Amino acid sequence: MVTETVMSNPDGMKALGAAIAVGLTGFSSAYAEREIATAAIGAMAENEGLFGKGLIFVVIPETIVIFGLVVALMML
Repeated sequence: MVTETVMSNPDGMKALGAAIAVGLTGFSSAYAEREIATAAIGAMAENEGLFGKGLIFVVIPETIVIFGLVVALMML
């Protein structure tokens, strides 16, 4: 009974799709940023001149979340 109500509500499915889009992009971005930041910190420990490059590489995965947010807003 409840399943039929949820499945017949297209707004609820849109909201669920938007939540999945933002959630998965946030999770994947965090995972990628963890790996990149670990490597950047290791490189900066050896050569302090790599701070700028490391910072740029750490910020790049955050744009993935922005793309997920844009997709979610387009869905809603």
